Amino acid sequence: MYAFYAAVTVLGAALFGSAAVANLSGHDYPRQQADKLGVPRSWIPLLGSALGAGALGLLAGFVVPGLGVAAATGLVLYFVGALATHIVAGDRALGFWAFCFALAVAALVLRITV
Repeated sequence: MYAFYAAVTVLGAALFGSAAVANLSGHDYPRQQADKLGVPRSWIPLLGSALGAGALGLLAGFVVPGLGVAAATGLVLYFVGALATHIVAGDRALGFWAFCFALAVAALVLRITV
């Protein structure tokens, strides 16, 4: 079970860390998504920072389990907010979002149970 937790956590940290880099480096995709969803571009660095903190927190959870729980909880809440934003904007293409949300939930559940 620990190996599964470790795999999910490392995958989540890599994915969310990559998304954070995209947000913080000024990549076109986050700007396009923000424009499409009506999110102010000034929020992109904040959202990227939240993703980056979540990714680092997941990794820190290997050493300090409470930090991993907090980070995974924050990521779950982040993606709940993302879902609400997509729904309000009328965007129903949630395939990749669902994967990210499931990964954050799995990281939380596994961190709590391992």
